[in-house]
Amino acid sequence: MDKEEKHRFFSSMVFPGLLVLVLWVIKVIEVGFQLSLADYGLLPQSLIGLRGIIFSPLLHADWAHLSSNSVPLFLLSSGLFYYYGRKAMTILMLCWLVTGLWVWIFAADTGIHIGASGVVYALATFHFTGGVLRREPRMMAFSLLVVFLYGSLVWGISPKFFPDKNISWQSHLLGGLAGIVIAIGYRREGPQQKIYQWDDDEDEIEFFEEDPITEEEQRTVDEAINNLPEESEMKQ
Repeated sequence: MDKEEKHRFFSSMVFPGLLVLVLWVIKVIEVGFQLSLADYGLLPQSLIGLRGIIFSPLLHADWAHLSSNSVPLFLLSSGLFYYYGRKAMTILMLCWLVTGLWVWIFAADTGIHIGASGVVYALATFHFTGGVLRREPRMMAFSLLVVFLYGSLVWGISPKFFPDKNISWQSHLLGGLAGIVIAIGYRREGPQQKIYQWDDDEDEIEFFEEDPITEEEQRTVDEAINNLPEESEMKQ
């Protein structure tokens, strides 16, 4: 890994690291001051609940909830900044806002939603879909890594798999769909599959083609051959 690649690699972790740090600082403040900021979560189809589109991914029910979202959020967003550069922030904000907006519209009568898991699902499906659409080796490898590490996320899109837990499967499902749609929209961004080109055969043939010899030139060549000395004459 050269110097430029190292800089790109470590730079891609800066904002994701700060984002995860903010999540932990908020939780420390809640616990330290015995506060609950859950009211700033996302309450579907409520005007006051619109603020949750922005704030709900920053809030978590407990330390276990926060820990389960921190690692995948950091890794997936770091991959986003590594592969997409300047477009990464826009893509992250779209995953964040589109997921929240869809939950606000479609998840009626489900209470307040908090947690970054919807954004995690959006990023996971975005990376996977983008890798499949481009068929670019590095993106395909990262997509397979996403599936290997977070393939179990698919179980979180239905309430039947966790009937006894208060899990926002609506955020998971709608976040996953949002990631797919955004990946299709950004399929021409990020690393692309290399296309190799070869010269046409006709060009190669023309390159080696020679002009035909004339009759006069042929007679000159024949006379020169006939005037060559015999082998016995060349020996001294």
